[in-house]
Parts: sequence; structure tokens; C-alpha cells
Amino acid sequence: MTETATTRDLLERLEAYYDTVPRNTVAPEDFGSLTLFLQDGDGWPFYARPTRGHAARPTVGDVAAVRLRQRELGLPEAFEWVHENTPGLRDVALRAGLNVHGHPIMVLDQAAFRRTSRPCPEGVDVRRVAHDALDLARVQSVPVVAFSEPGTAVGLGGPELRDAAAPGQRPETLRYIGERMRTGRTVTYAAYTDKGPLAAGSHQPRGHVTEIVAVGTLPSARRKGLAAAVTWALVVDALDAGMELVFLSAGDGDVARVYGRLGFHRIATAMIAEPFA
Repeated sequence: MTETATTRDLLERLEAYYDTVPRNTVAPEDFGSLTLFLQDGDGWPFYARPTRGHAARPTVGDVAAVRLRQRELGLPEAFEWVHENTPGLRDVALRAGLNVHGHPIMVLDQAAFRRTSRPCPEGVDVRRVAHDALDLARVQSVPVVAFSEPGTAVGLGGPELRDAAAPGQRPETLRYIGERMRTGRTVTYAAYTDKGPLAAGSHQPRGHVTEIVAVGTLPSARRKGLAAAVTWALVVDALDAGMELVFLSAGDGDVARVYGRLGFHRIATAMIAEPFA
């Protein structure tokens, strides 16, 4: 795409957001051109990203040094960045022996969104999940099952697999997630039927920017509009809270088309580098 002043502004706002979200009580570690963000207490482990505003470009040696430290700390050897902001890192990561893949970053066009109708599958109740919800483990298990069968095709994983996964949710992690929900750092919605939560997703506001994350539908319940309904509810929540920029990363082109129908359009590419399985 041709980069305009508006696009450059959006890319800078994305970079600022990505630099802000993983900062927590544990200070990130500085590797010059790269910054390693550490695990947030009992929460999820983070990743390394290009150091915001750093003049030097990441090198293979920089990547190797970060990977060594990640192994020492028992963290995933993961790197994330916006390709349009740090285009050279893709080739560096490949030369470092990492598996690199990209995903569309999509930004909400608020005017286009307001022209859409609310997706309302019959017999489905989409609602915000409370921080102390009794079924929080089941809700958190929905994306786990969903992402075990990527894509949009109908699959095998259903409520039984969700309920089997729920007891495996660590109490410490659920407390961490609940605290984020209580303080508004994470907002979660789920689509319920008489079979419990079938789809779920969240958004993570910082200032006037938020990212919609972890939207997933149990594979057996796909192709019924549940992910679109959850995403629609998340967008409404974000706009009602005064968010000026709402964005997300789509898993692939098929998923991107679902978001496109809600008013999102592609602005950039999120890159992820990690060891080969």
C-alpha cells in the first residue's frame, strides 16, 4: 500500500501501543535494538520487540542474544513486530533460523462499522464476562480449543472439549486475568447458548487505543456468526469507552474477510518469529 501521512500516524500509534501493553511491574530488559518484555507475574509470557525509537537495526547477533536470555528465563523464544515499521527484521529472523509468519493488522473504520447491523444469531446471548464469573475457566478455555483447530472451517472441538480443558486453567492465571478484567485492562465478551460459552474474545484498552484479541469459536460451533457477534460487541464496548483507534490481527485471509464485513480494513502486517516446531 502507498504510505500516507495518515498511515504513518496509525503505524506510530500501533508501535506506541505495542510498546506500552507489555510493560508491567517487571522492567523489560534492554538489548539495544531489541527489548525483551518479561512475564507479567502469573500471566502470560511476553516476547521481544524492536526497541522503539532505537536508531540501529536488529542484527542476527541481537536475535541470538535475546534467544539465549529467553532460554535462561524459561520464556518462549518469540519475537513480534510490525513489518512496515521494521521491514529488515524479517530477513534477520530468517537468517537466525527462526520460523517467520505474518498476519494482517486491521484497523476499524468507525463510519463503516456504524453502517453495519448487529449480528444476532438466533438463541445466542452475547454479554460481558464479569471478573469474578463462576465460569471464567470455561470462557478462557474457548479460545484454547478454538486455536487448536485454526481457521474458519467447522471442526470437532466442542463444549465437551472446552469443559475438559477448563480444569487445566491454573488458579493463579485465572486470578491474574480476573484482576485485569476488574481494573479494565482487559474486557471480555462471550456468546452463550444453553451449551454454555461457544465463542469469546477480549479487547485491551490503553489510553485511547485498544486491540481486540483472542476471538475464537469452538470449532463445532463455527459458521454461525458467533465470532462476528462477539467482535461486534467488543467494538461497541470500545467505542462507548472512548477508544479512538480499534485494531486487531487476523489469523489468515479467511478470518480477515469476516472482520472486513464489520468495517475493519488492513493497514499493516504483524510479524511473528519463533523456533520451528
